[in-house]
Amino acid sequence: MTQPTDPAGEPKRCLVTGATGYVGGRLVPELLRAGYRVRVLARSPDKLRDLPWRGAVEVVQGDAGDAAALAVAMADVDVAYYLVHAIGTGADFDAIEVRVARTFAAAARAAGLGRIVYLGGMAPEGEQLSEHLRSRAEVGRILLDSGVPTVALGAGTVIGSGSLSFEMMRYLTERLPVMVTPRWVRTRIQPIAIRDVLRYLVACAELPPEVNRAFDIGGPEVLTYEEMMQRFAAVAGLKRRRILPVSVLQPELSARWVGLVTPVPSAVARPLVASLRNEVVCAEDDIRRWIPDPPGGLLGFDDAVRLALQRVKDADVATRWSDASPPGAPSDPMPSDPDWAGGTLHTDDRTIEVPASPEAVWSVVASIGGEQGWYSLPWAWELRGGFDRLIGGPGLRRGRRHPTELHVGEACDFWRVEEVVPGRLLRLRAEMKVPGLAWLEFHVAPAPGEPADGARRATLRQRATFFPRGLAGNAYWYAVVPFHGVVFPAMVRRIAAEAVRRDRGTAPAGRAGAPGRT
Repeated sequence: MTQPTDPAGEPKRCLVTGATGYVGGRLVPELLRAGYRVRVLARSPDKLRDLPWRGAVEVVQGDAGDAAALAVAMADVDVAYYLVHAIGTGADFDAIEVRVARTFAAAARAAGLGRIVYLGGMAPEGEQLSEHLRSRAEVGRILLDSGVPTVALGAGTVIGSGSLSFEMMRYLTERLPVMVTPRWVRTRIQPIAIRDVLRYLVACAELPPEVNRAFDIGGPEVLTYEEMMQRFAAVAGLKRRRILPVSVLQPELSARWVGLVTPVPSAVARPLVASLRNEVVCAEDDIRRWIPDPPGGLLGFDDAVRLALQRVKDADVATRWSDASPPGAPSDPMPSDPDWAGGTLHTDDRTIEVPASPEAVWSVVASIGGEQGWYSLPWAWELRGGFDRLIGGPGLRRGRRHPTELHVGEACDFWRVEEVVPGRLLRLRAEMKVPGLAWLEFHVAPAPGEPADGARRATLRQRATFFPRGLAGNAYWYAVVPFHGVVFPAMVRRIAAEAVRRDRGTAPAGRAGAPGRT
């Protein structure tokens, strides 16, 4: 790829506002990959600390509505991305949006920027717009009138894990097999994958200066909200949903209902719900004159949903979030996303410091299951295994191939070994019959303050993770939480005790986890 340069031959510099938000946090690495130098403006730079690209960008602390901070952030910048949004800040969010946009436009003009790129929503002509869509359209007009060449992209529902509109749809569909809904479930929408949104945003940096206009962007399909929920259910492996639209659920009541059923706060859902009465379908496709479709075309709805669900489907639940992002799928949850983004993921996470060497702790972890047992309430494990066999699962009868060694891909009772990092990590994926996906992980490391080599104290982290499938999955998790509260604490304690015995060379107290023993 040819590196984008300014007239002096230097790599172009882009300013990204909203880098701690959904789109901005995914745009920055795409710009870096395209060869741009990137500067970000952030009110809270600490939110960027754990992002893998943090060391590759310049960070300016400040607010997009602060003229002084903007003057610093826009110095020597060629292209500025306006990705800030005041949704969920209160009843006067539209006034805040207008004020910030005017400040930004004036600062861009004073700095002599070559281009502004803005991502907003579609504003269908001839319809009474919601306050949310009306404010988005007004921001676009302010930037287009700034005197700086501007592209204002209008999108409908963005499909990607972490997108507000997608998360609301995800939770409603997952948690409600039967739902009474407002009539807006029949509203037509042209959803677009976050991958295609990012492609448009990056390409807009190279548009010629005479391009100063708004463009509609959307995916290849037009669907109703109801159709999107049914298609999501099919991709996610859920049964077809029963959806009963009624006219009595007004926007305010609908937002409260969304806040009750999903983790999306009502204050955030309210303006979005009010916008769903407006059809958001591309009125033109002029963007293709300057930015052609990629080979194979824009991503369809089903494929976009698959990418959005990829993180959990691929089951990379290790502690480093970046491991979960397959190349070309910038839709996974990020540390800067809201807590409710990324779908429901239940965990039972326990850490204990063990007065034994990491090698001794690992020897216990690596021999778990089979004849050795599971180190807590043997009768409970036997009962769970028997029930699993009764309903068609493998139960505990498969045991394990070797008493002290585990390898990726082999069975361990009703688990499958998904990852082994000798001495450090064992990850087991459940093959028992459960309404969702489940994992059990063990992480072993020297205790804080101990040397990496020759440590005599270790830290053991035991983590159970469950991704529920539908309402039944959530009900299952909460039903077994009381048992987890007994089984898992005993399990981590007894693994630690066995490690101490092995480290000191004392005889074991008997088969840990065997029926009738403790």
